[in-house]
Amino acid sequence: MRRWRSQIALLLLCASAAVVANDPTLFESHDLLEVELRGPLGAAIEDVDERNERAFVLAVEGRELGVTARVRGNSRVRVCRFPPLRLDFSAADTSGTAFAGQRKLKLATHCKGSGDFQQYVLSEYLAYRIFNVISDVGFRVRLLRIRYVDTEEAAADPLVRYGFLIESETELARRVHGKVKSEPHVVKGDLNTQQTAAVFAFQYVIGNTDWSLVRAQGDEYCCHNEKLVEIDGEHFPVPYDFDLAGLVDARYAKPDPSIGINSVRVRRYRGYCVQGLQLNGVFAGLVDQKGEIMKLVENLPGATDKDNRKRTKYLEGFFRQAEDADELADKLEKRCIDK
Repeated sequence: MRRWRSQIALLLLCASAAVVANDPTLFESHDLLEVELRGPLGAAIEDVDERNERAFVLAVEGRELGVTARVRGNSRVRVCRFPPLRLDFSAADTSGTAFAGQRKLKLATHCKGSGDFQQYVLSEYLAYRIFNVISDVGFRVRLLRIRYVDTEEAAADPLVRYGFLIESETELARRVHGKVKSEPHVVKGDLNTQQTAAVFAFQYVIGNTDWSLVRAQGDEYCCHNEKLVEIDGEHFPVPYDFDLAGLVDARYAKPDPSIGINSVRVRRYRGYCVQGLQLNGVFAGLVDQKGEIMKLVENLPGATDKDNRKRTKYLEGFFRQAEDADELADKLEKRCIDK
C-alpha cells in the first residue's frame, strides 16, 4: 500500500512542474477559511425545483467576488431546510484569492439549524480527509466558516455555520492526470485493484453502505456515489457523499432494508468480488496510518468533546478489527458482492 501511494505521489510530483504556475491553491491548505456569502439566500434555498442561479457576493480575505449560487443534490434536498449549494465563479476575478482558478464548486452545508447537524457536516468533512490519507486519487475538501447574509431579509440576523467545499471533477482529473469517465457500467477488469481495494476498505471503515459500482435506478451512468477516473488506461473509483455513513450517524440516516442491518453504525462490507484486491495490505496500511487518521479527529475544527469521543470510539472499533489484517480481509472477502 505504501509503495503504491509513493508511486502515485511521485507521478504527481514529476508532472506538477508544468502546471505549477496556474495550480489552484484552495485545496492545498487545510486551514479553516472564513467567508461571507451575501445575497437572496431565502429565495435560493427554497428554489429546489427550478434551481435557478442567483447573484451573490462572496467576501473572502478582504475581497468581494461576484458569484452565482443554486441548490444542488438529490436526497438531501428532501430532508434539509438548508440544502447543499453549487457556487459558480466563472464570471469573477478570483486572482490573488484562495479561489484562484476555480469555476464551479459544490458546497456541503449544515442542512438544518440544530447543533447536531453542524457536527454531521464536520464528520462528513472528516470522512473525505480520511480517504485523502488512504489515496491520492480522491476529492479534496476545504472547511469553511460561513457568515450567511440574506439581502432580502434586512431584519434577519446573519447565520454563521460550518460548511465545506469539494474539489471539482475537472480539478481532480487534472491533478491526477486522468479523465472522468461516464460509463453505463463497470468492467471489473478495467479497475485499478489497489484503488478499488482502498475504496472498499474505506467505505467499511466509515460504515457507509450508500454506494455502488452499478447505476442507481433512473441514472444513465455508473455509479452510485462513486466517480470513475481513468488513469493510464485503468479505472479508479473515487467515492463521495458520506452523510449516510455510520461515522456521521445523521438522525435521518437509515440503511437500505435489503442490506440486513438496522443501524448505519453497524459496519457491513459492500465490496465487489474483484480478483487481486489484497484487502489485507490495505488494512495493514490503515493500521500503520492510525496515528495520522486519529490526529484528524483530534484537530477537527468546531468539534465538541462529546462528538469527538463518539467519532474516536467508532474508528477505534475498526482498528480493533484490523489488528489481524489477514483475518479481517479473509472474513470480508468471503462476503463480497458477486455482480
